[in-house]
Amino acid sequence: MDLNELGWKDFFQEQIEEQELTLLPARIYRQDVNRYHLFSTKGDLTGTLPGKLFTETTSKAELPTVGDWVLTAPADEHNPRAVIIERTLDRMSKFSRKQAGDKVVEQVVAANIDTVFIVSGLDDNFNVNRIERYLVLAWSSGANPVIVLNKADLCRDTADKIHQLEPIAMRIPIHAISAQSGEGVDLLRQYVESGQTAALLGSSGVGKSTIINALLGYERFDTGDVREADSKGRHTTSFREMCKLDAGGMIIDTPGMREIQIWTDESSLAKSFSDVEDYALLCKFSDCQHDSEPGCAVQEAIEKGNLEVTRLESLRKFQRELIHLVEKQDAGAKAEKKKERKKFARSIRDRPNKRSGA
Repeated sequence: MDLNELGWKDFFQEQIEEQELTLLPARIYRQDVNRYHLFSTKGDLTGTLPGKLFTETTSKAELPTVGDWVLTAPADEHNPRAVIIERTLDRMSKFSRKQAGDKVVEQVVAANIDTVFIVSGLDDNFNVNRIERYLVLAWSSGANPVIVLNKADLCRDTADKIHQLEPIAMRIPIHAISAQSGEGVDLLRQYVESGQTAALLGSSGVGKSTIINALLGYERFDTGDVREADSKGRHTTSFREMCKLDAGGMIIDTPGMREIQIWTDESSLAKSFSDVEDYALLCKFSDCQHDSEPGCAVQEAIEKGNLEVTRLESLRKFQRELIHLVEKQDAGAKAEKKKERKKFARSIRDRPNKRSGA
């Protein structure tokens, strides 16, 4: 395989140090429990991590994931396909969310993506608020979001659904397609040309696997039935996997997300709501809360119909979530420091007393 077709860019080449030139670059296309499946110029490889990477890693988010570029060395002279992952290169982009559950932990869904396809069904699955949450995560990733509305063959009011999305889409592309019939699928190929990587994100039953099968031209991933009552589907994809299109692009399928918990910061959130932020810059007071302050450009834009009030409400909701996320991160960090201090104090207490001859 050609490195450039796999998504290799100068960004990655510039990270390789002179002593690493003998190592083989490879890209992770699937991850199992204790091993990684890799694309490389020498074909498919199976990689493992040395123990030191686990001990030196402070967060799971730092471990390799699907889409990552890694530098590898031979692991077994009798098996040329077995390699050791020596280093993970810095990511050009990453799609992250808060890991499901109570722990405040970042989960990297996919790395080094050029385009994020946010997939929604045009059946009862269609939900503007859910798409807006995916957009917040997508803008935080560093990749370019594209909204894909699947099952156009089942919808009679596609134009109305697109109109509902325009206030949150902020001029990003919206494509209505039918993966089942093939209608509009060719529109997506422009985003996965040679050297480009796209990831599909969306809830179960929206047709992500069907879209990838249509792009590939064969049945690579299993597809499941959707309940007519609520348009919900079962998880036919249980793991993340990246595959190569004949044209040279890479595409990543991901399991449906039951929870879409944000993992972002203030600057990325501002980018997600740049329509609100652009008006906020025109407010009379720099600390304007956009309520009843005089000279509030945001409220003026809402009154004139230039800005949907729901956009301001959504921004405030995400800001509250972000504050809560930061507070939980701070509390977790404090708890970890307290734990480390206790561990250190215990080690000091348990040391043998040389003066007493112990």
